[in-house]
Amino acid sequence: MKTSPRWRQAVVWLHVVSSVAWMSQALALVVLMSAGAPAMADRLDSVLLAPMANVSAFTGLLLAGATAWGYFRHWWVLTKFVLTFAQLYAGIFLLSGALRESAHTAVVAWPQIAGASLMVSALAFQAWLSIAKPGKKTPWSPAAKPPAAPTWVFVAGLAAPAVDVAAGIAVGYPLPAAELVMLIVLLGFERRRRRRRARQPSVRSPRSAPAASSPTA
Repeated sequence: MKTSPRWRQAVVWLHVVSSVAWMSQALALVVLMSAGAPAMADRLDSVLLAPMANVSAFTGLLLAGATAWGYFRHWWVLTKFVLTFAQLYAGIFLLSGALRESAHTAVVAWPQIAGASLMVSALAFQAWLSIAKPGKKTPWSPAAKPPAAPTWVFVAGLAAPAVDVAAGIAVGYPLPAAELVMLIVLLGFERRRRRRRARQPSVRSPRSAPAASSPTA
């Protein structure tokens, strides 16, 4: 199964655009809360920032799992993996709830501004990791370079965010259902691909075979 570079590049483009939007909107949260506008900050978080954060995280996880980078082969990818989940957890369960409460009370607490500032800093650090790619491979990195996923994985990776954004607009809150299903399918596909590689017998090249002894006179 071949991989189309155009579709893979399209997913990379969506990841870059959504990541820039996520960081820009997080910075806008800092400005709005510092200016004493929690209602506008809450609106920005629920309408724009949350969907962009979901798309950025999904496309990043998709690119790691569907290409040779993998999730645990390189330290910089693993670092981004951990930071992404930490930011999503903090944003969904801590910051968003605090913003809704501030929107009702019209009072902004300094931990909310500090949390949004940390989110901006973490996103900027992840952008640097993607460019510099520091560090060596992890001890769990396999010797063989895994192949990229087929084209349909990247096509579905573009369709899933579009479906979820449309569904979120319809229901009134972010709903990353298709993206979650796509990640589960990708993980199952990756596990099956590894099993197939493990079952394939290793083929020795003719050059590596021991040379036959020449008959003696």
